[in-house]
Amino acid sequence: MAITKYELEDILQELEQHKGRHTELISVYISEGYDVNAVQRQLEAEKSTAKNIKSTSTRKNVGDALDKLVRYLKSLKKTPENGLALFCGNVSKVEGQQDLQLWEIEPPLPIKMRLYRCDKEFVLEPLREMLEVSEVFGLLVMDRKEATIGVLEGKRIEVIQKMSSGVPSKVRAGGQSSQRFHRITEGLTKEFYKRIADEMKKIFFEMPKLKGILIGGPIPTKDEFIDNEYLATKLREKIIGRVDIGDSNESGLKELVEKSQDILVNQEIVYEKKLMERFFETLGENPELATLKEKDTKKALEYGAVEILFLSKSTDKKIAKELKKMAENISSKIEIISTETEEGEQFYNLGGIGAILRYKL
Repeated sequence: MAITKYELEDILQELEQHKGRHTELISVYISEGYDVNAVQRQLEAEKSTAKNIKSTSTRKNVGDALDKLVRYLKSLKKTPENGLALFCGNVSKVEGQQDLQLWEIEPPLPIKMRLYRCDKEFVLEPLREMLEVSEVFGLLVMDRKEATIGVLEGKRIEVIQKMSSGVPSKVRAGGQSSQRFHRITEGLTKEFYKRIADEMKKIFFEMPKLKGILIGGPIPTKDEFIDNEYLATKLREKIIGRVDIGDSNESGLKELVEKSQDILVNQEIVYEKKLMERFFETLGENPELATLKEKDTKKALEYGAVEILFLSKSTDKKIAKELKKMAENISSKIEIISTETEEGEQFYNLGGIGAILRYKL
């Protein structure tokens, strides 16, 4: 079963502590939908390679870790829905002793890569990136010839659809009048815009985590598309930025994200400010529907009364872990608040723990 982002955060903190004496800590990432048996065969092959390691202790530790991983994979019928991350190795702090541990993680979001690495540290960056993904941004880059639709999840850009218009270039076929040629190209362009809008509706309309849409392209094209209201109202209201760029392909998506960094940062800040405004407003106007500090918040969690649990990012990890678990058990929403905004800093200074309640206690 997939773990939550909060559980993943705790596991990553544990895995970061472990350092191998030599290159003997193994990380394996299996992408969603990939055949687990193929990975098992790959690790069996790696056992032959490991026999060439010169150091006796390293050779033994790597061989034992690979054996443990292969045994685990044999117990699986198929790859879990979101893929699988495996970490195995001797984590003993005492030279010459063995403490062989295996962590198997089905993460909260799908793994899109495959990896095998034996190193002095576990490879954790792909999982760390998942912690940054709290929402998804829709991306569109377009001109009159082609369009590329994608999504931004954390730092990962994924291409979802590529489209071409069929609009002829400005060199018209012999005998066509300039006006007729213009009418044809304008008609084809409008059809293309409609197709883009339909495709975006299919992809984004029911996407629960969609936070905003960024649209890039040459000045007249993207503005024609947005201002002439081809997009459904719900999606048009989600547009948070229009950016002037030349490329309408995959590299255009990367350029769009790079040129939208300020917009994206502000989105996070605005979201956090709104959360804190709601919290402080409730605390001031309906204090019986809010709690502040650990004692009262814990009591509300015990009664199952918490709608949203707020924890400052700087809250003591042990306390935060306990409160998160309680909140998950009663299906409360959990919001981690940074100290990078004025409101977030104020919240931390007031104790860094609070809640909005479902009902009065």
